Amino acid sequence: MRSVAIRAHPLVFGTVVFLASESMLFAALLAAYYYLRGIAAQWPPPGTELDAAGMAVGTAFLGFGSLTMAVAQAGAMRGRRVLARAMLALTILAAFAFLALEWSDWNSSNFHLADNAYATIFYVMTGTHFAHVLAGVVLLSAVAIFLRTPAFTREHHAGVEAVAYYWHFVFVVWLALYATIWLVR
Repeated sequence: MRSVAIRAHPLVFGTVVFLASESMLFAALLAAYYYLRGIAAQWPPPGTELDAAGMAVGTAFLGFGSLTMAVAQAGAMRGRRVLARAMLALTILAAFAFLALEWSDWNSSNFHLADNAYATIFYVMTGTHFAHVLAGVVLLSAVAIFLRTPAFTREHHAGVEAVAYYWHFVFVVWLALYATIWLVR
């Protein structure tokens, strides 16, 4: 039997390794949530209100952003700069819409970070994800700028691929957080 070596671009490989470590971070947060839930008399505490419908819309924005990121990546791989930039712009807009909804959710909640264990883990989990979405906006913007330079070619699209992996990761993590916080409760 003959094996075939597949060589990933160092940027893409590094991104995959980074995302593996980020997976451990979010797995630890989810484990902490379920541990706290398991030892609590009531979870969430009485009177805790969450806007599941509003964050469902936020989830849809992130899903739309993941779709537009996939189209941007495909466009970049085919050398279609205009398509890739347009899809990146839509991805960034979807990210800002999600961030605005998350911010609104925080501001309208009837509990605060230091109120109880539920509030603390809620804000730590959603705040960590919020920071990752913000970082994603910076990365998406950098890639959009890169697509305007002569350095970008069909053969040199590793940056787009790496950011696409990151963005899809952010969406998948959100699905786990949304299901845990707003659906399972």
